[in-house]
Amino acid sequence: MRYRNRFLKVLSSVLYDLPAPVNLTIFWNFGSLLGVCLVMQIFTGLLMAVHYTPEVSQAFDSVVHIMRDVNGGWFLRSAHANGASFFFGCIYAHIGRGIFYHSFFMTHTWLVGCTLFVVLMAIATTGYVLPWGQMSFWGATVITNLWSAIPYVGPSLVEWLWGGFCVGDATLKRFFVFHFLAPFILMVLVGVHILFLHDTGSGNPLGIDSDAEAVPFHSYYVLKDLVGIVIMVGALCIVVFCEPDLFSDPTNFTPADPMKTPLHIQPEWYFLFAYTILRSIPNKLGGAMALAGSVLILYILPLYPKSLWRGSQYNPVAHFVFWAFVSNFIVLTYIGMCPVEPPFEFVGMVASVLYFLFYIIYPLTWFFWENMIFDSVYESTDMYGDNYKETNAAYFCSFYEDEYK
Repeated sequence: MRYRNRFLKVLSSVLYDLPAPVNLTIFWNFGSLLGVCLVMQIFTGLLMAVHYTPEVSQAFDSVVHIMRDVNGGWFLRSAHANGASFFFGCIYAHIGRGIFYHSFFMTHTWLVGCTLFVVLMAIATTGYVLPWGQMSFWGATVITNLWSAIPYVGPSLVEWLWGGFCVGDATLKRFFVFHFLAPFILMVLVGVHILFLHDTGSGNPLGIDSDAEAVPFHSYYVLKDLVGIVIMVGALCIVVFCEPDLFSDPTNFTPADPMKTPLHIQPEWYFLFAYTILRSIPNKLGGAMALAGSVLILYILPLYPKSLWRGSQYNPVAHFVFWAFVSNFIVLTYIGMCPVEPPFEFVGMVASVLYFLFYIIYPLTWFFWENMIFDSVYESTDMYGDNYKETNAAYFCSFYEDEYK
């Protein structure tokens, strides 16, 4: 039946009969987990939007109303707020896997994925403002003020974003409209992302394409994805039922007060790495550019020269550099939670420099390791003469070039 119906035929080619490599590990599960997170966030968000009031005088009280008076409202709010943390946790793991296994050389898939990430960050930023607590108000003030660093048009752009001369009712309404509509744009981008992915095919831990070794997506990877989904949903339920405020800032449980500035303004944990980079640069324009660059730098990865191996799994030097980068990312996240004072200020500056330095050092490790490999091959084949060395090197190069093609 699925082959006779046009819609089911397309769906079958995407989810049922799609050929997939036989050796995909759990690191390839995060794509399906992100899809589940997106559906959950849209579903819970739509149900809460019915009861939310995007007005400065009523926004905070409407959230309290959802939590206390709406049947199941506490569950919807907790699942939506904590679901955002799970969403970003999965997307960081997804991006990390792409960097480690060189998925960025699938250019179109990677660029659409980066755009998805940027749109998701914008959605999360506007959503954080909607409860209209102290941290929501001052977070919106700080983030929107960054646009004023743009020469000439900056101040006018900030006033346009605010809808006035300060963060107020118009700002809240605009953020709510964007937060409500943008997820549907995100769904379109997800469709394009999957389309490009199926056109190029999934990578695998070995970094070698082999259509002869492919298996149908169902039932092998459907069942494997279901295991990951059950684990993630179970973890989310534990947080929602046992520690619903685990990822929340206590300051945000106080209604917004423009006359009282919190001692330490900070975003949610998934933005802390960028926030640390922002505050590590004393110049406002420089900080704003570094903040944007920390995310947009992902767009340049497809421009890297290709190495002979797909991924860092066979390169111990790149392996070390990658996990050092992950550790540095965690340090940036931790420093973002700390006040701007010694020694946290200095550590944040060093970690910010190391963050950008990774994107320079990482591709160099590929060629460093390749040169070591070829040098060892040459030394081990001296007994066969120069012709053998040239033939051996040509064989390696032609083999990996054919694999990339």
